[in-house]
Amino acid sequence: MGKHQLTRAYAQSLDEKDELAHFRNEFYIQSGSIYFDGNSLGLLSKRSEWAVLSMLESWKALGIDGWTKGENPWFYFAEKLGKMSESLVGAESGEVIVTGSTTANLHQLVATFFKPEGKKTKILADELNFPSDIYALKSQLQLHGLDPAEHLVQVGSKDGYIIQEEDIIEAMTDEIALIVLPSVLYRSGQILDMKRLTEEAHKRGIFIGFDLCHSIGSVPHSLSKWGVDFAFWCNYKHLNGGPGGVGSLYVNKKHFGTAPGLAGWFGSDKEKQFDMEHIFTQAQDASAYQMGTPHILSMAPLLGSLSIFNEAGIKNIRAKSLKLTEYLMELIDNELKEYNFMIANPRDDQSRGGHILLEHEEAARICKALKANKIIPDFRSPNGIRLAPVALYNTFEEVWEMVQMLKKIMEEEQYKQFENKREVVA
Repeated sequence: MGKHQLTRAYAQSLDEKDELAHFRNEFYIQSGSIYFDGNSLGLLSKRSEWAVLSMLESWKALGIDGWTKGENPWFYFAEKLGKMSESLVGAESGEVIVTGSTTANLHQLVATFFKPEGKKTKILADELNFPSDIYALKSQLQLHGLDPAEHLVQVGSKDGYIIQEEDIIEAMTDEIALIVLPSVLYRSGQILDMKRLTEEAHKRGIFIGFDLCHSIGSVPHSLSKWGVDFAFWCNYKHLNGGPGGVGSLYVNKKHFGTAPGLAGWFGSDKEKQFDMEHIFTQAQDASAYQMGTPHILSMAPLLGSLSIFNEAGIKNIRAKSLKLTEYLMELIDNELKEYNFMIANPRDDQSRGGHILLEHEEAARICKALKANKIIPDFRSPNGIRLAPVALYNTFEEVWEMVQMLKKIMEEEQYKQFENKREVVA
């Protein structure tokens, strides 16, 4: 990296060439702050704010008629948002529904696709996955009367950061009935080769699904083309759907008609739902895997957010995301080399998600010092600093400024005034 590339002027020149730069004006960004935590909670967009206010207005003006009248009738809203999400995951018509939450949707999908029989009684996962997924898988096994200690197989990591795909494939034995893996590991940002893993699973007659929480909105997918059986995700990280926002799930159309493991009346065929029969007539697409009434006000922000993504294009977003994280790593390598930081995420574009993982023994204190200087990172115990420059609203100049501030914090030992311990919420 040449000396000129270490300057603010060079970062500004990158921003001048950025074709997505105008989308920054769509978001509410606190003056004087730099927000690098969009992989935990995305920022509010003006379109999402409008969508929430618009939905409130429909409730105010229409009352119960809002279910079938107005610009966005509530009865069909989950399907509308699902259709708006299809391009982000490479889905065909009807394969995505906005519903539930990450963990609730995982329970639904495991209840639907995990059918232990004969010697096929085990679920394959990994040891680096987000804890909630593992809790759900263990409880599903227990509901089948199976001991998780024996029937949950977790592929190990040789270094604590990366899962080798060869190790996953080797673990696909004839005892495995279902595989659930993250598309992107939440700590290291490693992207798993979903296409390859799906092909290998199907060779062995195993259903496979992916948790897309840390890839949706930052990485393109081709779920239908790859033949993935199912997927699930939250919408509040890169997709900017709001805190605690409603999740989504994907079911490949080859499984349409498969009875949901957890049936509920909003999974009904819409023409039959209000017949109030005690015999369940399920919808013939992903809508069947809904359970309760849609959370309309919590879904509303996605109407605005997804319109931005469809306008910007996920491939363009990915291209800028890679440039941002690459620039961030190059600056860290050049400006912080004497301060014992370690970049723990994959460096190659094919394997790197939308954030980087920077490790340091004083990580908790450093994160607090960054926040004191109005830079918002994300701490992950025991010693990880996750930094996510988001393509839609972060700039190359902000990347440059963050690294300069981090250098100053280390030079002046500002972090020493803080306790090296996480807060209640990291």
